Amino acid sequence: MLLGLHRIRLIIVTAAIIGLLTSCGIRRKKYENPIAKDTQQPDKVLFDKAINDVEHGRYEVARLTLNTLINTYDTSEYLAKAKLAIADSWYREGGTHAWAQAEAEYKDFKLFYPTMPEAAESQEKVCLIHYKQMEKPDRDRQQAIRAEDECRQLVNEYPNSKFAPQAQQMLRNIQEVLAQGEYKAGLFYHNKGSYPAAANRLQSLAEQYPLFSEADEALWQLADSYTRMGDRFEDRAATAYTKIVKDYPLSNHADEASAKLKEMNRPVPEADPVAYARMKYEQENREKIGVMSHMLDMFKHSPETRMAAKSGTPAMAAMRPAIPLSVPAALNGSAAGGTSDVTVQNVTDSTALDTKPDARMSPPAAGAASPSSGAAAAASSVTGTAAPESGSAARSADSAAKEQQLPPPTNHTPPKKKKSKKKNAATQTTTQQTNPPPADSQAASKPQQ
Repeated sequence: MLLGLHRIRLIIVTAAIIGLLTSCGIRRKKYENPIAKDTQQPDKVLFDKAINDVEHGRYEVARLTLNTLINTYDTSEYLAKAKLAIADSWYREGGTHAWAQAEAEYKDFKLFYPTMPEAAESQEKVCLIHYKQMEKPDRDRQQAIRAEDECRQLVNEYPNSKFAPQAQQMLRNIQEVLAQGEYKAGLFYHNKGSYPAAANRLQSLAEQYPLFSEADEALWQLADSYTRMGDRFEDRAATAYTKIVKDYPLSNHADEASAKLKEMNRPVPEADPVAYARMKYEQENREKIGVMSHMLDMFKHSPETRMAAKSGTPAMAAMRPAIPLSVPAALNGSAAGGTSDVTVQNVTDSTALDTKPDARMSPPAAGAASPSSGAAAAASSVTGTAAPESGSAARSADSAAKEQQLPPPTNHTPPKKKKSKKKNAATQTTTQQTNPPPADSQAASKPQQ
């Protein structure tokens, strides 16, 4: 019994000694970019000492040494490596403040040394800085958007770099998180009954992130939203069903979408073989999430990306929000055919404001006809016949006219107005004054004397 207690004490003391030695900096994490030259030059000695401090976690001391090297030996061959080591020291230190400093240092390195091979690595570290700070889909998306921009920049600027494949996979993971947030917002509006808002969210999601793991489900909810909005949105619903059948042939809603298209008397498309192969590859290589993983996800800061796509080209353009269908066409600027571009030019004539009044002060009359419409009317009056118009163009014009005449869909039903009692009393008084009772009734109403 005493021998067993002695062994337990010995194990505990040994573990405590190992922990103290580890915390004191004996544990060494090797630096990724060492310089192999073994010389005794002063700048090389300073660089080696700083690298040793970085590997042992003495980041502040390492940065002081590297700054001494940069300020003292401004023509040293280790100058670029020293600037990169400063950025790496901030990156290894970790934390919000340290990562912000590391991003600034990496951007400076790219600015001063854009042709070095380490420039691509600097951009990759900037992408990782924001990737590690991503929140879950239902929380703040700022870090996910920044990570998407930085990873997209890495792929565009360094397509032949060894970091490009990893950056593409990170892009797919980031876009999975962003698409999940959009899908949850669209599903919330759909369940609430705000179908124009749901259609706006889900339409943007389906167009921007086709590699999303639940893109087929988003298209199904999108088609249902258009169906509930009325018959004039039947074409949009049919487009969503067609996309499910063609681009997501292994979806659980593929057969239902085909049946819906047949009910609408619309053609059912064939499945795209490329999309079929991609979905099959994703289903075979997708990681399964266990019960313990679901429980641990509640305590994790980072989002879950195991459902993200492993193949396919990620979206290389930033997502632009679309105009909801509940906004009238006269207010969204699309019907006016104008432009929002702003140009600036130097005015050399000082009397331009006096001699050339602003054109906006004299807009054209409301009833004035455009030159094209006037020419068309003149041509028709000379010939005596109407301009020929194809059947499809006529149908599209009629549908466009009907959509303009009908009010736009709304998310809320307007409440019924209630007339006040004072207004009703005033109306009755006015009616009595304008329509007095007949003389017989007045005589009958007088009391007998």
